Amino acid sequence: MTARTITSTATTITADPFPDYPPRDDMLNFLHLSRPSHMKSLERFFASRPSVSVVSEVPVSQRYGDYSRVRIPDLMVSFDSDLDMMVEHNGYAIDRQGSPPDFVLEVASVSTAARDETQKRADYALFGISEYWRFDPTGGERYEAALAGDRLADDGSYRPVPIEWLDDDRCRGRSEALGLYVCWESGHLRFYDPETRQYLRTYEEEADRADRAEAELARLRARLQELGEDV
Repeated sequence: MTARTITSTATTITADPFPDYPPRDDMLNFLHLSRPSHMKSLERFFASRPSVSVVSEVPVSQRYGDYSRVRIPDLMVSFDSDLDMMVEHNGYAIDRQGSPPDFVLEVASVSTAARDETQKRADYALFGISEYWRFDPTGGERYEAALAGDRLADDGSYRPVPIEWLDDDRCRGRSEALGLYVCWESGHLRFYDPETRQYLRTYEEEADRADRAEAELARLRARLQELGEDV
């Protein structure tokens, strides 16, 4: 379902920006989002689409200046959004941006797991966020499942996204918002493109690809030199 659109009132309301919230005190976002460079790989995937924001730990509220109900998703993707406005406001105000984020994902931690499956789920539905995903690197020790996704229905409530197990170590569900499969693979988060039948590359895979390309270029140069060609 497409996220509900809310008319922006940015030019008529003056309010204080989002306050600074303390950072999480665990390493999960670094290990499962930043280190594999999933945000960068998603940015590359959506490079042809304008105004796509892929961010982590940015506070979200329904109205600018009203921070009585704020959620800070571990990963958020928003189409037709204004990143400069996000920076100016120190967060994502749905009424200012004009529509809710399209996709959010939480990584299970000991301190937040219970809220992720209850309070946050209710708030993300209230915000009108099209899809809400939960990833548990432990395979279900913190969440009820290793991977779970919800899609917003016409009545404004979430409906579970079907999750398929490919084998004992791999499961996935299709994100209509992203056009990708969200995957749990041996405790690692991956994104799979069904059009190209390839995973979005992690930092290590991108670096390995660059190294192999450089090695192939060096091989071709050496071969040209053997043939007496200028390089």
